[in-house]
Amino acid sequence: MRFFLVLWLLGCSIYAATLHLATSANPSRLNPILATDSSSSEITGFLFNGLVKYDKENKEIIGDLAEEFYFKNETTLIFKLRKNVKWHDMYPFDAEDVLFTYQTLISDKIASPYSSGFRFVKSVKALDRYTIEVIYTKPYFKALETWMMGILPKHILQDETNLMNSSFNTHPIGTGPYRLTQLELSKNIELTAFDAYFEGKAKIDKISFHVIADSTTRFLMLKSSQLDIGSIEPMAYERQLSKEFFQKFNIYEKITLSYTYLGFNLRRKKFQNPDVREALSLAINRQELVDILFFKHAKVCTGPFLPGSSAFNADVKVPSQNINEAKRLLKKAGYDATHPLEFEIVTSNSSSIRPYAAQILQYQLKKAGVIVKLRVMEWQAFLNMVVFPHKFDTVLLGWGLSPTPDPYLFWHKDSDKKGGFNLVGYNNPKVNKLIEESQNIVNRKILAQKWQKMFQIITDDNPYLFLYIPNSITAVNKKIKHIEPALSGIWHNYIKWEK
Repeated sequence: MRFFLVLWLLGCSIYAATLHLATSANPSRLNPILATDSSSSEITGFLFNGLVKYDKENKEIIGDLAEEFYFKNETTLIFKLRKNVKWHDMYPFDAEDVLFTYQTLISDKIASPYSSGFRFVKSVKALDRYTIEVIYTKPYFKALETWMMGILPKHILQDETNLMNSSFNTHPIGTGPYRLTQLELSKNIELTAFDAYFEGKAKIDKISFHVIADSTTRFLMLKSSQLDIGSIEPMAYERQLSKEFFQKFNIYEKITLSYTYLGFNLRRKKFQNPDVREALSLAINRQELVDILFFKHAKVCTGPFLPGSSAFNADVKVPSQNINEAKRLLKKAGYDATHPLEFEIVTSNSSSIRPYAAQILQYQLKKAGVIVKLRVMEWQAFLNMVVFPHKFDTVLLGWGLSPTPDPYLFWHKDSDKKGGFNLVGYNNPKVNKLIEESQNIVNRKILAQKWQKMFQIITDDNPYLFLYIPNSITAVNKKIKHIEPALSGIWHNYIKWEK
């Protein structure tokens, strides 16, 4: 009897394991259609599913809540939904939830940047309880990717009058492999494996997100094994890790699908002069920025779409620093030693690197006679008081991009709105037209040509100063088994991990 009891206890210990992670800020809304910050997006990814998702190589689209999908013709998309899916409250998932999510996204009750992905949808209809028909007004190159959006539960939210401020955003019910069981803001967020998950219960029973704004504290917790997985900054990786650390952790490094930029508020007169933006671009040394901050763990960003994507324009080169030309252009614009250009860079402390990047930019721009003030803020305050209300001169920020970019979200004039991602107020009629023309092009070769033309125009306009593309350096506790690194990273099979 004692032997079987020991075996039972050992078995329980496997499935009672907790994965300890850190997030730099409190999530704003744990709702997939309202999650615009990185903390909210990361956590909702464990709680909700879309109809489809990318495979582990980020190349093919595969089913998620949909077990089958196909195009009936160029504008009609059919989804066959899984029949064994339960919400976290054990209510059955069906086509009504998909229809409700779509109707919520296109309503005027919410402000979500993700709504724009559905702008070419003519109708969404439930043909039966497990079949969805989507008809588009025209062929749309991101028709499938749009449905990676997390689906909401109709039975919980159908009578909700104010989703933006709903209690659902802090007490979410999803279909994902984990459910929210604890939310202590600024302290700890706990997720527990969902017993009835349609792909099988996750092997690691709990995920604990420790909310830690300070990057040094996160690093020290990782070194002391209080965290199981953590990002490591390049300087720390090169200078601050002992042999003992590498005995306890595996390292996975890959280039990220993201870039960091300095964005100008083009609604402000001082930045509406293209000579000013060109001068500021020529005054900085991007390679120096990368060398100081990243050693060899990043590369200079040359434009709005990432290397390796069909939208990337390899003909666009990194601007060379030219202080004399920068001064000439500033003088042409009316700025000199007696009347210098002054502005503020605002960024967040959620990244340990960006405040230092801001200091380097301040130093470099001073050589051209530009006076820069710096402000570093807590992440949520930064978003809610500065970024989304557009109350800034410049912001030092980053974007994470999907393998198939949608320029409409960031560069079309219609995305300059409340909740939109055109944060700087960019409006170039040529780019607007190219974006509009590209939306219904399904021929990837022709689409790539349009994107590459946009890349050139946007880079020439300097609405952003494109700065760097960092590598992600991730340390993973060697106690975690069954990790399979892929182009998409390590997380694609996390429900199979054991600790």
